Amino acid sequence: MQRRLFIATSAALASLGAPAVWSQSAPRLTPIKFTLDFRITGQTSPFFLAQQRGYYKDEGLDVSIDVGAGSVASITRIASGVYQMGLGDISSLIEFQASQTGTPLVQAVYQYYNRAPFAIIGRKDRGITSDWRSLEGKKIAAAAVESTRRAWPMVARKLRVKDDYFQWSTTDFASRDNVVVRGDVDGATYFHDSAVSLFARMKLDDLAILQYQQAGVNLYGNAILASNAMTTQNPAAVAGFLRATNRAILESMADPAAAIAATKVREPILNEAVELERWRITQQYIAAADTKGHGLGDVLKRTLEEQVDEVVSVFGLKSRPSVEGVFNRAMLPAASQRMVKA
Repeated sequence: MQRRLFIATSAALASLGAPAVWSQSAPRLTPIKFTLDFRITGQTSPFFLAQQRGYYKDEGLDVSIDVGAGSVASITRIASGVYQMGLGDISSLIEFQASQTGTPLVQAVYQYYNRAPFAIIGRKDRGITSDWRSLEGKKIAAAAVESTRRAWPMVARKLRVKDDYFQWSTTDFASRDNVVVRGDVDGATYFHDSAVSLFARMKLDDLAILQYQQAGVNLYGNAILASNAMTTQNPAAVAGFLRATNRAILESMADPAAAIAATKVREPILNEAVELERWRITQQYIAAADTKGHGLGDVLKRTLEEQVDEVVSVFGLKSRPSVEGVFNRAMLPAASQRMVKA
């Protein structure tokens, strides 16, 4: 019997919560090119767990996952049409949308990091402590275009200090640990979970971790993004991707070792112990306090409105994107499927 793929229509949208029905013959899968924000690590292990366990195929999807060039670059990759979905910084998405006119080219459809894991990590022997004032006059390494560095003016505003409170030293992601370990700089910007590689080379007691959220900057971090073509022409495929990924996130929290093992299939050189520790930190930001109320993947409208206002004000943007334009929750799995079990 020739199988049929039920394509998204207005009728199909009413049943986004259920996977597509397939016959016995080989399925015609919908291809989705997905870009990570950076390289393959435990931070993004749920995507590989979903892929290995066939959750994407169960949803009628043929998902390919590529490494990224930073959480800002993901946005332009998707906007160009080369990728249909990806993982990217939501503050940068706000900034991108403010520079565009008309219908948004890219929207967030699932909030991966419920709180941005932004941090500056400094050497205590250089005088950096848990007090933000200890950064004054220091030399801090960061990549030229990365979301933690770009968000610093929001922290500076909260602290009521100038943007040039310390000196930036531009480096690339691959060299960041080296310049900190060698002492070429006093500290560096990191996603907190990305700093596990640094923690493996320096004693944690010798480092000070200054998390942006501790400075009162309440930011959502990287979100799953989708192109306008996907959200308007094939919302059922987006919904299926989110269901599969959400399922894998919950399973990664319940069994981190399985998630890291799935990731190692794609990236065999990973150190399992390091990546397990990385995921332990990552999931604290994915399942932050808000998720106890609304579940994984969603946002609080008021919090996102404040983030939009902050980004527009700090960067002097000429237009203010709407919250609804930035974050499209229409394709989220049901709230009951997104709750984290205690």
